[in-house]
Amino acid sequence: MSDRLSFDRDGADWPLREASRFVEASELTWHVQRMGRGPTCLLLHGTGGATHSWRDVAPLLAQHFDVVAPDLPGHGFTQALPSRRLTLPGMAGAVADLLDTLGVAPSVVVGHSAGAAILARLCLDGRATPDALVSFNGALRAFRGLAQQFYAPLAKLLALNPFVPRLLAHGAASRASVERLIRQTGSTIDSRGLDLYARLFGNPGHVAGTLGMMAGWDLPALERDLPRLATRLVLVACSDDGAVPATDAFALRDAVPGAEVVYLRHLGHLMHEERPAEAAGIVLKAAGMTPG
Repeated sequence: MSDRLSFDRDGADWPLREASRFVEASELTWHVQRMGRGPTCLLLHGTGGATHSWRDVAPLLAQHFDVVAPDLPGHGFTQALPSRRLTLPGMAGAVADLLDTLGVAPSVVVGHSAGAAILARLCLDGRATPDALVSFNGALRAFRGLAQQFYAPLAKLLALNPFVPRLLAHGAASRASVERLIRQTGSTIDSRGLDLYARLFGNPGHVAGTLGMMAGWDLPALERDLPRLATRLVLVACSDDGAVPATDAFALRDAVPGAEVVYLRHLGHLMHEERPAEAAGIVLKAAGMTPG
């Protein structure tokens, strides 16, 4: 079992492969998918995901935008950041360097889960000035109660042990395990999506990237800073989300000036994979466009 995914082998049938390219930026080799023409729309997946998460959304947005969707550092086919840069500002800075290398300034940025946190940090730090930030079930608030005391320290301990990613990848490689994990998010996705997640979760390098990302983040600091966010914030929250409670979006709406909530019933954490056309429509509306 390879420690890293190979694009020639593991990406031979990768969704939207024809849009893929590899870019050197911020001392990393990035896997980036780019398609369409117009103002730039940046898509960032969440922890444990990759560009496949946008496989049905990106082509719809590409009818209106120059869509840029990278694999985040340590995820998918992008190299991992060194441990000293595995912080939320470090990850946001690396994404900003990628945008500079590509020579793009997004007019709208879209993030799922932890991807939304990176984008918020990017905007707060002045490295991007989009007209809107659309957060799909964004992980923008700190864990509460026992979860706050448990998850981050656990991720740090796991990430420090070089054998853990292999053990976790071995345990997560079965289709049944992946189906169970996705079900816990409150979402139902197609067979193709489940196969792709199984491919990712079965790779030690991808698992290590996920653990490293979780271990180095300081979400309380982001939550404290969010009230000074100047970018228009659109918070998509789903009633059945098993990962990020919808109540987080309403709390942020009250804390961040001008923020708005789009509340969706009977959908889970992977709403954009469950209903890609609806997700694309939300982005277009936030950008002041109409589908067509």
